Amino acid sequence: MQPAFKIQRMTSDFIVAIPARYASTRLPGKPLLPLAGEPMIRHVVRRAQAAGAAQVVVATDDARIADALDGSGARVVMTRTEHASGSDRLAECAAQLGWASESIVVNLQGDEPFAPVSGIREVAAALAMNDAPMATLATPIASVEELFDPNCVKLVRALDGSALYFSRAPLPWARDAFARAQTGAARIIDLPAGVAFLRHIGIYAYRAEFLCRFAALAPTPLERAESLEQLRALEHGYRIAVRMAPEAFPPGVDTADDLARAEAFLRG
Repeated sequence: MQPAFKIQRMTSDFIVAIPARYASTRLPGKPLLPLAGEPMIRHVVRRAQAAGAAQVVVATDDARIADALDGSGARVVMTRTEHASGSDRLAECAAQLGWASESIVVNLQGDEPFAPVSGIREVAAALAMNDAPMATLATPIASVEELFDPNCVKLVRALDGSALYFSRAPLPWARDAFARAQTGAARIIDLPAGVAFLRHIGIYAYRAEFLCRFAALAPTPLERAESLEQLRALEHGYRIAVRMAPEAFPPGVDTADDLARAEAFLRG
């Protein structure tokens, strides 16, 4: 049985923790890559600070990243290199810093230099006003192409706003509309009306106690099949509160092309 957490009145008393490893598979040294003349990680830190976080912490495994943050106002915590996910890295960070069990920790990825301030605040508020141990955000899916893109993670919610499932597959499956297309009677051009198609936004808030518990949970079959770590929480019986993002989240930086687009965006 999962523990009940106290519902809090939303204040600015939340922590933003940013996992930043050096050895990114597709873009090595990503946190240090220059964006408008500064390492990308400093842009991410400023987004967290602008959101009004009581504390901004960067959990990293490389002294070069720590050096790049000198004078940024962020606290840097050195963590082990072998962590499999950002959540695992932040769990070590939480243990080192001894955060109180009820502390709200927002996991902001280190490759999100344009994360909206309103979204950071919203995911913290979603957790503060809910007794779930974990919260995240969603936004409406705008096109058929997005719905069928496996790189776009979809989610479905219960009536109370809790996550039911996350998937890379089209979700939910609009049986009648899609069946007609499969039999050749129609081609899927527009999204079926009256169906809530939602894209998951990869920002999370956790209670500090649950963050450590989550990292200690055994990986699960659905998590491995979809390569989505949030499914581990659902498979172990924990609720994830979901709120709609108040504004769009621009894409993060995963590739050299993404970095070029980000640079052009800043210049524009």
